[in-house]
Amino acid sequence: MPFEAVSFTEVSTEGLESSPVAEALAGLRANEARYFSNKYKHTFTVAPAAEAQDVLDWVEEILVSEREIVPTSPALEISINDIGGIYWVHVFYQSGLAINVLWTLADDGKRAVGFKLSEGMDVPPELSAFKFARQKSKLAGEIRGSFFKIKGDPPSRSVTPRNS
Repeated sequence: MPFEAVSFTEVSTEGLESSPVAEALAGLRANEARYFSNKYKHTFTVAPAAEAQDVLDWVEEILVSEREIVPTSPALEISINDIGGIYWVHVFYQSGLAINVLWTLADDGKRAVGFKLSEGMDVPPELSAFKFARQKSKLAGEIRGSFFKIKGDPPSRSVTPRNS
């Protein structure tokens, strides 16, 4: 699967053009790339969601099993990262929603799901129960975010990182 590096110096909407908030979603994606570069010296890469269906299924299985959340927007891109035993999957949706799953590989490690809403999008109905904090980003404008801790067992599927 060809993963492409995301630039945070030249924000591009490539791969996100079908989103009604493509510019803001591209900024949010670039914001994630900057975070991974600055904090971990790691290159954040993405691939079309259709090329990583098993990973998308894994994320969506966690959403359903933990909170009965079913995203209503098509997934556009996926990023898979393994940094020092922390496995991160990001899914960027056409609506402007970005979902990330943080899964520490150690048995007693941190596990959480984060939601980020691109500037200009409404809160999706499936996330109406969450309260969203606001943060400013030079790349993405205003990002609204929320999260929950994963309490259950790992999903039945085993997904392994593809771009360490």
